[in-house]
Parts: sequence; structure tokens; C-alpha cells
Amino acid sequence: MPRLTLIVPAYNVQGYIGECLDSVLGQDFTDFEVVGVDDCSPDGSGAILDTYAARDDRLRVLHLTENVGLGRARNAGLEQATGDYILFLDSDDTLAPGSLSAIAARLEATGDPDILVYDYTRTYWDGQLLRNKRTDLMTEEGPAVFSLAERPQLLDLLQIVWNKAYRRDFVTRHGFQFPPGYYEDAPWTYSSLIAAERIAVLDRSCVMYRQRREGGNILSTVSRKHFDVFDQYDRVFAFLDGRPDLDRWGPMLFRKMVDQFLTVLERPGRLPRNARAEFFHRAAKDYRARLPEGFERPAGGRGYKYALLGADAASAFFGLTRANSVRHRARLGGRARIGRAKRAALGMFYRSQLRLPVDENLAVFSAYWGRGYSCNPAAIEAELGRLAPQTRRVWAVRAEHRDRVPKGVEKVIVGSREYWAVMARAKYLTNNVNFGDTIVKRDGQIHLQTHHGTPLKTMGLDQAQYPASTDMDMEKLLRRCDRWDFSLSSNRFTSTVWERVYPCRYTTLETGYPRNDVLVNATAADVVAARRELGLADGTTAFLYMPTHREYEKAFAPRIDLSKLAEDLGPDVTLLVRGHYFYKPTGRLAELQAGGRIIDVSAHGNVEQLYLAADALITDYSSAMFDYASLDRPIVIHADDWDTYRVVRGTYFDLMAEPPGAVATTQERLTEVLGSKEWGDEKAAALRAAFRERYCDYDDGRAAERVVRRVFLGEETPLPVVPLAERTPVPSPAEALAQV
Repeated sequence: MPRLTLIVPAYNVQGYIGECLDSVLGQDFTDFEVVGVDDCSPDGSGAILDTYAARDDRLRVLHLTENVGLGRARNAGLEQATGDYILFLDSDDTLAPGSLSAIAARLEATGDPDILVYDYTRTYWDGQLLRNKRTDLMTEEGPAVFSLAERPQLLDLLQIVWNKAYRRDFVTRHGFQFPPGYYEDAPWTYSSLIAAERIAVLDRSCVMYRQRREGGNILSTVSRKHFDVFDQYDRVFAFLDGRPDLDRWGPMLFRKMVDQFLTVLERPGRLPRNARAEFFHRAAKDYRARLPEGFERPAGGRGYKYALLGADAASAFFGLTRANSVRHRARLGGRARIGRAKRAALGMFYRSQLRLPVDENLAVFSAYWGRGYSCNPAAIEAELGRLAPQTRRVWAVRAEHRDRVPKGVEKVIVGSREYWAVMARAKYLTNNVNFGDTIVKRDGQIHLQTHHGTPLKTMGLDQAQYPASTDMDMEKLLRRCDRWDFSLSSNRFTSTVWERVYPCRYTTLETGYPRNDVLVNATAADVVAARRELGLADGTTAFLYMPTHREYEKAFAPRIDLSKLAEDLGPDVTLLVRGHYFYKPTGRLAELQAGGRIIDVSAHGNVEQLYLAADALITDYSSAMFDYASLDRPIVIHADDWDTYRVVRGTYFDLMAEPPGAVATTQERLTEVLGSKEWGDEKAAALRAAFRERYCDYDDGRAAERVVRRVFLGEETPLPVVPLAERTPVPSPAEALAQV
């Protein structure tokens, strides 16, 4: 008898079912069976199930002779189930790696509850991820096992069955079955939850819930089958009527019923237009028939709709809906007109601010096109606060990134009146990219360009030689660069590149990169704290994987099989994975993270802390290698597409001939390097030493102070640079753990 049975119905999912089965059969937990149910699918879904079953005897396939719908297909799978627990998985969704291990462990830890509820993440076609909005209900704080009466909020979760594990004897004892028709999850979900005596939760996103771009959800289909919702709630209340001991749930289930009716009425694309009034009258009938004594309607507009439904006032309800729709369209049109007017008004406001005096004690900072508080500007801003606290320091961020600015740091939203005011009047404007074209460089202002990396790839005017890598207007680029007063350089090599590819009248400041100061000044305690924040065990080896952006790839896709690499390297290794900020988050990375030994750190706000935590860096062509070299820790290059990258983007030197450490061009070779001592041996150390000599000239831990003293305080004599040979590297993680 297996511990778990997964029931996977399939109908018209040939494009997705392979990925679904891979996610299940590739789990590290193996004590399970899969019952695949081919619901007489007209496409190749059944054949795909058979192919997988021939390769893995944990999968059994049941071919139905007629299409019976999702609910009854699940029932057919239930009849075949032999596991202690039953899980349902829709065949266009996937399991995150490690999910079954986590589910099985939680079941054991909670003493085999009737139901275990776990979390899920919506995945979108453009790579966006959105975890369940009510993830707060997944908290494992408090009693490990409880009844619904202790956590009635669980009824507020989406009415779905595939985010739960059900003990099979509990299902059999209560005779739970799925009814035919739409909304078949409602009777099962509500009946099982209120009947369960012992419930537990798992605070982990186990299911990746695919949101199909083409609208694969059957509930988005215009059909009279949405009337099935009435039959489903008849079944819910019939179950309740047969269990007087559960009648306390009547008011809450009534509310759920009414909310569901209103959702069907209000959502476009569900009911045919000529069926809406009929649906409303049927909903009103059920409302009056099941209205609990003393029921209190919700407050606000929702409560008003309850009242209209209770009064069967269809004309008033649809009139209200139409009025709201008209108001909504008017608001949209009005917003467009207001938007144009606001932009014109802000333009006039900005011009008026430009006529006011420059504020000598105002400094504006920004980084990565307003993405938050980071990089060289952040290090400079912090040092300015130390050396010149009288200077007002303001960060310009885009609205969606406002939460990335630490508490206590003043910020303005890009495009707001406050933004235009400070941009017009600030004495100092600091960025690691260019400010927008509309920004005017006025007399008395100082623009500081910090940049954000040592260039391996071509930059500026050199990119014109590689048209596949850019469509940048070079004339506009140089006009933006004409605003610079100072340009920071991290090393001599970079100085020669910047001055050639950005041929404008600025002063090069060979200060080193302020963001790297922490990589020179950190203590053993800082290293240990960085690892603790990431949850790294003391004995684990942490490899930080940071591939760069490729213009010929639309989304971040790891060029190595991360799950296989983690498995091959063993349990004492953790992979920290950081995708480039140009890329949106991917569902694949979230799945890998759920496995445990792979941690997605793409959204981590401070990459320098990741550097401190890592035992070694794995990268391809990212400028991260130049920064990480300041730590004098091992760097491994994985360059499986070097020839392509050189042709498409262009590079300033041959990384294969001058690497900072061991080089691998295949995953097998990478595994060999990381699985042996080669990644940190004497040969790798010699390559790293030569690399540090070339590119770590000025990064001695005082770069931010040099910048502040020269640019903001006007000191002409720079601080001397500590020679590379005289610098003491920050302790490695192993050394730090031994010291603290």
C-alpha cells in the first residue's frame, strides 16, 4: 500500500500533461502511485499517459469509454486508489520539487490528520508568479492539528480540491464523491472540511497552478452550464441537513453560496445574455429558501447586492451593474484625459522649478531605472549621511518598487510632483544608469554616473558594431552622457573603456566601486549573519549561480539543470540562484526552490550579502565576477555558449584565455569541477590572483569615502589606495564560522 495516491484526470491537455507527469514522477519522495484518467480525450493525452506508464510502473492509466467530465473522472480514479492519502492534481498544473516529501513529512508530524491543506502559486504565460493571496491561512503556528471550528477562515480559500491531501479511510467513511457538472469542487470541499475532525496545514507552495493565456479554465466559457452551481449548493446543504451536529456552519455556507451566485452574475463571459435574468431569479429563490434566521448582510455595496437578491429585484440589480459599468468606462476615459492633462501640468511645474535656486544641500539618488535602493548609489548615499549629515538625501524610485527603499530613507516616486521638484533643484544627481531624456542639466548641478559593472561585454558606442544586441539611438545616448560631471571607474581597464565608448566631457574618478566596500570591510560576524539570513546550515557549501542577460533570450532560463546539479553534488551543497534583473521571475525557478537545496535569491535586495554568504561564485559572463573577486574566493565559469555570446554581444577580452578560475563548457564538466577540489585548488587560485591583479586595482574598501570627499565635499586630494598585496580578504564562510 503506497503512502500517497495522486489522481490526474486528463482531457485535451497534450501540451501540458508531460510536464505535469514529469513534475510528479521526478519527485524525491517515491512512496506513491499515480492514477491517470483519460477522460476519453480527443487529443493525444491518453497516448502520452500510456507512454509514461510504460516507463514507470507507479503510473496506472484508466481509459474511459466516454467523456464524463472532471468530477466523475476523479471518481473513476478514486475507485483505483490504494494509498493512505489521496491527492488530486489537474493535468495542466505541476508539483514543485520536493512537495511530496514535504507533504509526507507533515502528515507524519501531525499524526495523520483527516485533511492536510497546502499552498499553491499561480503561474502566468509571461513568467509572472503570484502566490495564493490568502497564504496567511497557511501558518503552522498554533496547534499542529485542529478542527475547522478553530480555524473557520480556511473556508475563505478558493474552492479547490487539489491543494489538499485527504486520508482515504476518511473519504470512504463519509462516502465523498464528485458530482457531475460545473463547480464540482464546491460540494466536496465544503463537506469534507466541515466533516473533518483533524485538519493540518503545510506552509509551502506545492502546486504550480497554471493560468492559461488562451483561457483554458472551463468556467470562463459562456454557457448555461453555469446553472449547475445551484445543484452543487443543493448538495452542500443536503449534506449539512443530514448532519445536525454541523448546522452551525449554515450561515457561513449561505454566505459562500450567495457570493458564488453573485460572482457568476457579475463575471463577464459566463452566462449568455438571455439567461442572466433567469439565473438571478433562481438565485433569489435559493436565497430566500436558505436565509438563516438572524443573518446579517455584509456591509457596503456587497450587502446592497444581497438585499436586491433577497428581494428578487433583478431590474434594480442589473441597472446598478450597468450604471457601475458606465461609470467604470467613464473613469477609464477620464483617466486618459486626466493623464494627458497631468503630464502637461507636470511639465509646466518642472519648468517652473528649474527657475528656482539650486538647493546646495539636496542630493537625489537612483539606481537601475528606479528599481530601488542598491548598488553604488546606495553605498555613496550611506557614506554621505555619515560624512555630511546636513545634506538632504532623497531616492527616486518607480511606484512599483517603493517598498525596496529601507524605512527611514526619504523617497519620491518617479513622475510625481515631488520627483520633478527635487530633480529640478538638487545640487547632486547620482545614478548608475542615465536619468530620463526629459531631465534638464542646469547650471550648478552635478551629475555623478557610477555605472554598475566592469565591462566584459561591449558597451556604449561599441555596441553599434553588434546590432543584434541593441537598438539604442547612439546620438541620444551621448546627449544623456553629456550631462555627466563625474564617471566612476572600478579599475584601470574600465577607465579606458568608458572614456572611449562614452566620449563626453566628464572627469573619470578612479575610486573603485563603492558597492564593493563591504566585500573588503566585512567581518567574520557579517559573513555568518549573511548565511543565517539565507537559512544556510553551518556545514553546507553554498554556490552562488549568477548568469548574465542574453539579448537573444526573452526570459531567464538556467543554462544548467539545477535540480540535477544539486542532486549530483549531494546534500551538503546549496545552490543560490540569482536571475538577471532584466528578466521577470519564472515559474521554473520557483519550482526548483521548493525542492529545498536550491534557493531563488533573484529578488534579494542586497547582492553583496549574497557574495558574503557564498563559498564560491558560478557565473558565465556577468560582471559579478569582477566584484566577487574582491573577496578572493573561488570563481567558476560556466561558458557553454561563449562563441555565440561573443558574436552577438561582443566582448573586450577572451574570458576563456583569462578566466578568474576553473572553466566548464558543459554541465558534466561543471559537476566534475564542483564535485572535486578543482573549484578551489592551487591552479584556480593562481588564475584568480592574476584576475585580481587586472581588475581589483582600486577596491580597497574606501571607494565610497573617496567619492563623497571628491564630489560632495570638494576635496581635490584623493585618499591613497591600499595596494592589493596589503589587503586582508574577508574571512571565508568556513573561516568565519570557526571565528564566531
